Amino acid sequence: MPGLVNALVIVAVVVLVVVRQFRPSRIDTEKRWWLVPVVLAVVALREPHIVDAHHQTASVVLLAAELLTGLATGAGWAWTTRIWVEPDGAVWSRSTKASGGVWAVGIGLRVGLFALGMALGLHQDSSALLLALAATLLVRSGILALRAQPLGPAVAAGPAYGDGMSRPTWTERV
Repeated sequence: MPGLVNALVIVAVVVLVVVRQFRPSRIDTEKRWWLVPVVLAVVALREPHIVDAHHQTASVVLLAAELLTGLATGAGWAWTTRIWVEPDGAVWSRSTKASGGVWAVGIGLRVGLFALGMALGLHQDSSALLLALAATLLVRSGILALRAQPLGPAVAAGPAYGDGMSRPTWTERV
């Protein structure tokens, strides 16, 4: 049953991410951008069969390749994402067609790694894919947060409420 739950979590996260990546979204560097990837990693690491007990070396190498693919996909996705600052100082992002290409290459590499594991006779659990997805999201969010920091509004002393407004003149009434 945990494999089915992991598969459903992976599908839900991928659908959410793919749908949201092409819509403009506000980047808030103050938020806990790392929280969702950490939760996904914890869910993946709680699974005891992330490494095949009968083929440990090959399984660890395949897991490392999966993680490197996830890290590269996250970095490529973050660097191909367009970011801009609105007049109100809010920083926004939106993925480009190149980001979609990065996703396609990343999925293709993951399918190739899965096929390689099948050819080697490795037992592959969905937790490795979930861990790689967590790495992808963590790297993407971290790089976007770093790219967005210098674009944020500068903190400067501005006029106070009412500055520059004409003051009423007081007249005496009898």
